[in-house]
Amino acid sequence: MHEYLKLKYQQNRRDFLRGSALGLGGIALGSLLGCNSKPSQKIISQILEEQNVPLGSPHFLPKAKRVIYLFQSGGPSQMELFDYKPKLYEMHGQEIPASVMGKNRISGMVNNQYAFPLAKPATNFSQFGTNGTYVSDLIPHTASIIDDLCVVRSMVTDQINHEPAVIFTQTGNQLSGRPCMGSWLSYGLGSMNENLPSFIVMLSKGGGDQPISSAAWSSGFLPSHHQGVQFMTGKDPILYLNTPDGIDRMDRRRALDFIKNFNQLQNENLHDPEIESQINQAEMAYRMQLAIPDIADLSNEPQHILDMYGEDVLVPGSFAHNCIMARRLAEKDVRFIQLYHLGWDHHGALASGIKRATKQTDQASAALVKDLKQRGLLDDTLVIWGGEFGRTSFSQGKLTPEGFGRDHHPGAYSIWMAGGGVQPGLVYGETDDFAHNVVNDKVHVHDFQATLMHLLGIDHEKFIFKTQGRRYRLTDVSGNVIHNLIA
Repeated sequence: MHEYLKLKYQQNRRDFLRGSALGLGGIALGSLLGCNSKPSQKIISQILEEQNVPLGSPHFLPKAKRVIYLFQSGGPSQMELFDYKPKLYEMHGQEIPASVMGKNRISGMVNNQYAFPLAKPATNFSQFGTNGTYVSDLIPHTASIIDDLCVVRSMVTDQINHEPAVIFTQTGNQLSGRPCMGSWLSYGLGSMNENLPSFIVMLSKGGGDQPISSAAWSSGFLPSHHQGVQFMTGKDPILYLNTPDGIDRMDRRRALDFIKNFNQLQNENLHDPEIESQINQAEMAYRMQLAIPDIADLSNEPQHILDMYGEDVLVPGSFAHNCIMARRLAEKDVRFIQLYHLGWDHHGALASGIKRATKQTDQASAALVKDLKQRGLLDDTLVIWGGEFGRTSFSQGKLTPEGFGRDHHPGAYSIWMAGGGVQPGLVYGETDDFAHNVVNDKVHVHDFQATLMHLLGIDHEKFIFKTQGRRYRLTDVSGNVIHNLIA
């Protein structure tokens, strides 16, 4: 306590001297300018803009309150899932037409190929829903809810490699260091549950060795307490959260209060946002000690709900387990819930690889939408499913029945959305006969981000943070809201 009082005394003395100097300077400046002089409205606006004040509330009435983003890392093949192209079956093994190939970028992995034979999808398609939408036989559970989905077949991105493409989708820029969309929403709209983080991340692995970087859920230049909080697999979703054996919870509260007082004094002196972040994170951790065990306990879930998510639902770290956890977090009003499933990078053995990936994700993805809908949560919860880019219509390497693969393709891919104000039962956008180029209603990543923001009541062009002399936003310097996707 002696050190605390000493710091407080020094702080008060510095404040007095600083205030006196600024006060006298202000009086002198006022006398030079004239007693009745007032700053112009333009100056006031500029000063307010420099403060980077969070939105606090949406710009207009939102359709969605929260987001669950089921990110399929690795690049799911649009030809095997949502973009049915009979021409690929007809022209299997033939060279892709030069007019279709055009000047599209190809990755270094096929740069030395001398032939680019078209490869038919490693599955069949059937029609589902009131509109007779073609959906892959690999995803029967998703097909059963097609009338609830808004399928976008015309997505495009600027990036052709995994890491920059994932970062681009999440932050609007290919380089690490920008805030991701979950952090933007946490910063701008705040939390709806004071006992849980507003942005939570969960990972599941589906095979393969394609990594994912934590830069994808970074807060970038925003205060660090807005970064995604990763839930781990196993007994303790958050490491070091529990009170150690032999330590009373009230003792921990007193220690936390003591540290908080020091941090507040330092913050008054230095005005460092990271000090405030440390205070916020420590307080959040203390409140989470009571909230997390209840969230992680699935023993009160009815058996028919567990069965709906699939046989892996009780396996921590599986996609099914993360999906039911996402629903429970949505019930607690967590603002942004991000699930990453790794295992969609099929450069070879695509037939077996995509069958494995869909088996791990199809049932749980559909169950999440059904579960939210039956609880009345889907109306204001935006669910997104998709990856960072698509795959090529031609084979990577030698074309064989089981061994062929598909390379990265940024020029056309598919995603779907549900709930949260999007048009249900809609198929938006169109690609050519080979699912290689978008021919109608192109949706760039920045358009997708702008539309997501709009559904949450945010004007993406007005949601800006200034740092290092530049004004930044999630959509960088482009992006248009796709109003046709909105109900």
